[in-house]
Amino acid sequence: MNSNKSENGTSNTADIQVAKLAFIGASITTLGDGITAIAAGLALEALVKTSNKSSQTQNKHLKQLEASQKQLDYLLTELKQLKKNIQA
Repeated sequence: MNSNKSENGTSNTADIQVAKLAFIGASITTLGDGITAIAAGLALEALVKTSNKSSQTQNKHLKQLEASQKQLDYLLTELKQLKKNIQA
């Protein structure tokens, strides 16, 4: 009978150790998932900033292109006027 109690005690101790290890493993996994979520958030933030800068750069280039087009239109009009004056 005494040996049966000893086996139950050893079994309970082993079960407790297994449960502790399972808890530690689950805690580490949860911590890893949290770190992964933070990394994904940082990556998303970096992409949004890059996208915004790219959009601002495109708008700036578009405005410069429109200004250049206006200058070209003006110069073409001036050339046409000069051509008319020379032919007249």
